[in-house]
Amino acid sequence: MTDFPKNYIYRSMTNKDSRKGLVLLSGGQDSVTCLAIALNECETVEAVCFDYGQRHKVELDQAKKIAEIAEVPLRVVDLTFIQNLNRNALTDSTIKIEETDDLPSTFVPGRNLFFISTAAVIAREQGLKT
Repeated sequence: MTDFPKNYIYRSMTNKDSRKGLVLLSGGQDSVTCLAIALNECETVEAVCFDYGQRHKVELDQAKKIAEIAEVPLRVVDLTFIQNLNRNALTDSTIKIEETDDLPSTFVPGRNLFFISTAAVIAREQGLKT
């Protein structure tokens, strides 16, 4: 994504919920869609993304760019310890990226569990409710 037009994120000026929103922002289209929904439905929105030692830092770059365009604060959380838990092609550049009959070489066990658990702690500390 080279250019992200600001009008892609629609902010409604009426019927906003007084809730705060926390969005896990990866920089991909699914998380950007979640961000747009949160901006439309919540009074304030913050975003969080994770540096887990991934080879492709473009995810982090895009998350930063999108948060800036959307005018939401972005917290980048250091979860690089994940890369030391197992060997996989997503966090270890010496491993070839390939598909197998089992799991792909890029599979990072527990990655999303760490993400959601970390976000839940952040949300709790900020007084966010479901």
